[in-house]
Amino acid sequence: MYVIGPHVSIGGGVANAPKNARALGATGFGMFVKNQRQWTAAPYAAADVEEFKAQMAADGYTAAQVMPHAGYLINLANPDEEAHAKSMGSLLDELRRCMALGLDKLNFHRGSHLRLISPQEACGRVARSINAALAETSGVTLVIENTAGSGGNLGSVFEEIRAIIDGVDDRRRVGVCLDTMHTFGAGFDIRTRDGFLKTMEHFDKTVGMGYLRGLHLNDSKVEFNSHKDRHESLGAGFLGIEVFRCIMADARFENMPLVLETPNEEIWAQEIRQLMEMAG
Repeated sequence: MYVIGPHVSIGGGVANAPKNARALGATGFGMFVKNQRQWTAAPYAAADVEEFKAQMAADGYTAAQVMPHAGYLINLANPDEEAHAKSMGSLLDELRRCMALGLDKLNFHRGSHLRLISPQEACGRVARSINAALAETSGVTLVIENTAGSGGNLGSVFEEIRAIIDGVDDRRRVGVCLDTMHTFGAGFDIRTRDGFLKTMEHFDKTVGMGYLRGLHLNDSKVEFNSHKDRHESLGAGFLGIEVFRCIMADARFENMPLVLETPNEEIWAQEIRQLMEMAG
């Protein structure tokens, strides 16, 4: 089964996430577990947790169909100790929220070295941070997202992702999420079938397909190799539609969350149907 759905809102309560996804006809979804632009949030009430679990069951979703996303402020590569500690606190809070909700993954942006330390030093810092976070939690895999590479952000090349994974002690609890727009922006030309397959071969040789836990599906508002992060609706940008046909015809991407992060929520249901039709 192809697990397709957008990044849905938790506004009004975390239990609204599966409800919102089901209303769109989604077979899976992405979500934040707290406000993505704030460091802290009030803890869940026990009733909120139970309502979420009941709604998940009622709408027919399991943890395998959900890719939660950590907040945007977290930067595990930050060389400033005080700022790094703030990021660690926020990440641990989000991991514990996933544990409480019964969710088994947390996708995160590794962060930026801010051009204050080398990429190699930054990868080591992220790996040590992952080790510390995993040591204090259980049952949740940290999923590293690739990046377009702007502003000193790590992960625009697969070698940096591999370097982070190599520094993780428990590699059973680390994975990768590839974002189509970020991949294109980082200089991997996935506009054609040949280009997409070559990119995935490179990913497999460098990182390993066994680490892939999901995809973010987005077209691009900016041209190839821009190193900018600007998402567009499917088929409406510089990336084009062929890569999504390739993904939906490739059994390697079944049974993992394929999360739409496209900007126009009014056409999310249409995009879900479009992808399902590509999958036949």
